[in-house]
Amino acid sequence: MKKSISVQKNSKIPWFERFMAIVATVNYGLILFNLSYTDLRDYYFRYIPILTQIYDPFKGIEPHQDTEKYLETIERLKVSVAETSLNSPQTEIILAQLRSQSAEMVSENPFALVGKSGTLERIKNRMRDQVENPNNSAKESFKIFWSPAYLKQQGYDQSMQWFNYQISPLIASNYYRTIGENGKFTQRFWKIDLPFIIIFFLEFLARTYLISRRYPKVTWFDAMLWRWYDAFLFIPFWRLLRIIPVVLRLNQVHFISLEHIRLQVTRGFVAGIARELTEAVVVEVLEQVQREIQKGDVFKRFFINRNKKYLDINNVNEIEAIANHLIKIIIYNVIPQLEPDIEELLRYNIEQVMQQSPIIQQFKTIPGLQQIPEQIQERMIAELSKLATQGPQDAYATVKKAMEDPIGTKLTEQLVKHFSQVLSQELQKEQGFAEIQVLLVDFLEEFKINYIQQVDESNFEQVLAQLNKQRRLTETD
Repeated sequence: MKKSISVQKNSKIPWFERFMAIVATVNYGLILFNLSYTDLRDYYFRYIPILTQIYDPFKGIEPHQDTEKYLETIERLKVSVAETSLNSPQTEIILAQLRSQSAEMVSENPFALVGKSGTLERIKNRMRDQVENPNNSAKESFKIFWSPAYLKQQGYDQSMQWFNYQISPLIASNYYRTIGENGKFTQRFWKIDLPFIIIFFLEFLARTYLISRRYPKVTWFDAMLWRWYDAFLFIPFWRLLRIIPVVLRLNQVHFISLEHIRLQVTRGFVAGIARELTEAVVVEVLEQVQREIQKGDVFKRFFINRNKKYLDINNVNEIEAIANHLIKIIIYNVIPQLEPDIEELLRYNIEQVMQQSPIIQQFKTIPGLQQIPEQIQERMIAELSKLATQGPQDAYATVKKAMEDPIGTKLTEQLVKHFSQVLSQELQKEQGFAEIQVLLVDFLEEFKINYIQQVDESNFEQVLAQLNKQRRLTETD
């Protein structure tokens, strides 16, 4: 069952640690707000206008003169129609100004400087749809809309209500951004970020100093390296990297838990390097074994003699000891248990020989001597079975002869099967298995000490080259 990872609660965490974690989180939230402000300004302008009034100066945002002038002209039109009428000369002059300003807005695109050309396209599309202009011209659509005839035909109040709802907010959302001497848009977020930088810098100095005082062997510089991730909090650039100390602090005060993420990252890291590491280790070991075999003295050291250069940890030749142990198990434990199978196999072979012998067949025809062949047969089986259990070579010759016909083959397979089962059972006994296990461990330890060397840089480069060669061969196949 999969366990859920919950955020721990620890009342022993100092309040200062929690407070600084909250401050770091607030600071990072302001950073994200600053980065996304221009993209979301239209939303803020429409639903939280007070926020744009406060924060626009920090981004160097000012009202655009052309679009502001356009909206002022519309307000003058409303006043003129209210005080005089739609057909008055004063109103006609204002409508002519609106037609001229509309044409300039479409041609000059005052929205382009701040990347809001899409807003102008929406304005143009809505105006075309409203006047149902067959020529598909935005300038012509504005010219038709701001004509006395169209406003009178469609109704002045309804037309202005549509314009105030569909067009005016889009025009009002345009703005102008000042440009600094570096040729980039003005950014005054540093004024908001500066108090946080000062707080985090002073805290970093105090925290690292206390660490160096608490641990005498740790210098102040070492303590700074210990808390290296806190440096992102007071560096005035690369502000997005502050997510590292923020997340670590929230985890340290148990506001969040990184255990699940740590497990996933660890698994991904292990999965990524496991194959490379395993292949490199195996290839390096095999390469070293091959080099020792090519020298020609590795088998002599193990199987013939061990010279003074060989390091022996227990003064025992493990290969000889294991071989002697296996032979004793086979002779004294395994073969005696196989005696019934050997007797059955020998009985079959002797019966075949006696049935084909003319002398034995003649004994059966002599009165009173009919039982002699059976007695000879039983005697021979007993002696050969005893000889087989004592002399493996004679038993092997008999087994080889018996494999010439189907029944002999079946008996031979039965003998081999029982031999494997009995040998496995004997090796699994605690005493025998423990002895072989100890000898194998000692053998591998000596082999490791005498032949497995540390991988130096040159060998490692050879290993990587060998791995690449093998992979190319595999891909080719």
